[in-house]
Amino acid sequence: MPGLTRELAGWLLYQPARDESGRGPSAAAVEVSRLFDELRAPLLRYLMSLGLTVPDGEDIVQEVFLALFRHLRREKPRDNLRAWIFRVGHNLALKRRRQNGRSPGTLNGVPVEALSADLALNPEEHAERNRRQARLRAVVQALPDRDRCCLYLRAEGLRYREIAEALEMSLGAVSISLTRSLARLSRSVGE
Repeated sequence: MPGLTRELAGWLLYQPARDESGRGPSAAAVEVSRLFDELRAPLLRYLMSLGLTVPDGEDIVQEVFLALFRHLRREKPRDNLRAWIFRVGHNLALKRRRQNGRSPGTLNGVPVEALSADLALNPEEHAERNRRQARLRAVVQALPDRDRCCLYLRAEGLRYREIAEALEMSLGAVSISLTRSLARLSRSVGE
């Protein structure tokens, strides 16, 4: 968001644009607010899965919802806004990742999966869980980028059609990608 600070972007997003009567928030402002509340966390998780830091991810989340607000104010299509949000976020994340030179699946150099350790496990269970996660992590990292993105978006609850729109691929390609990825993950767990 060249020239705009995070605070200004947040202010713009939360300043309710008035409806035509000037009395209340516009339909666009209400819809953006609702979608922000619903999709902020899943979008941020997805952006982090692409290798962004939390601050970079938060900046992109703001950029996405500001772009959505502008999109709706211009009365552009409202078809599948959830997929639109993830597609814009995906594209901005790839651009930011190229600019920053970061690899996917890490947060400040630490694998994303390592950030959620379960402290209730005994040492033996912890070691087995670590081995299993290492196998799964290796399989996920070995997946082609598009397959990995499909998998992450599905994990965030997007439907196949939404994934197809977000990644600009066919519905059949999403199905094949997820089937192939899940089969690889299943084989690695069974080993």
